[in-house]
Amino acid sequence: MKKVRVVKIFKSLSIAFVILLILFIVFDNFLIPNYVQKGKTTRVPEVIGLSIEKAKEVISNAGLQPKEFEYKSDKRYEIGTVIMQNPIADSEVKFGRGIYLTISGGEELVEIPNLKGKSIREAAFNLERVGLRLGEISYEPSEEIFANTIIRQEIASNRKIKSGNRINVTVSQGRITDKHVVPDVSLKTLSEAEKVLLDSGFPLGKITYQVNVDVLPNTVLEQIPRAGELMQIGQTIDLVLAQKSER
Repeated sequence: MKKVRVVKIFKSLSIAFVILLILFIVFDNFLIPNYVQKGKTTRVPEVIGLSIEKAKEVISNAGLQPKEFEYKSDKRYEIGTVIMQNPIADSEVKFGRGIYLTISGGEELVEIPNLKGKSIREAAFNLERVGLRLGEISYEPSEEIFANTIIRQEIASNRKIKSGNRINVTVSQGRITDKHVVPDVSLKTLSEAEKVLLDSGFPLGKITYQVNVDVLPNTVLEQIPRAGELMQIGQTIDLVLAQKSER
């Protein structure tokens, strides 16, 4: 009987000890700091560029409350990295203030448009509109697809990739027997000549330079093959450009 009573007393004391320990922890870590810090201020730490876990730790250690505000695409920062904070670093705020964090969702992915059946100019425009660029252009004969029209693209449409990437395409030369007139690009600038040739289905070939003081540098002096010749789409056109004298 006495033994049972001793066990009960010991059990009651143990429970009371645990309760007192919990109360002590609560008072020491929460109530007392809040009371002491009430009305006091602190400076907001800099957490931009930190991982969300590390940022939360730094903010909590400063007596503030980290709060995830939103996620935004940002190619400058890795996924899960803080890219903005509000209030900003070094702001003076009251203890316990919430610090709202904007977190990087990584680089934005864009959807590749369908380029099949489009001209090179249309394809370039459609790609640039979504943040992509036209890549290498190759040519092959086709009995079904009109000359200067895209037959296929290296990466299929509707897929998502990082912005800034290049999409290579294959363009129809038309039928093997089809030939087209080479445009005249003489006395045009290099950029103008390249645009005219590409729009006509003739990629820019080898470029050489020749000293000439009568025209501005990078002006076309000669083209090979010459303007007016008949060639199959996709054949390259070599240019000779003006160059300033070194003297």
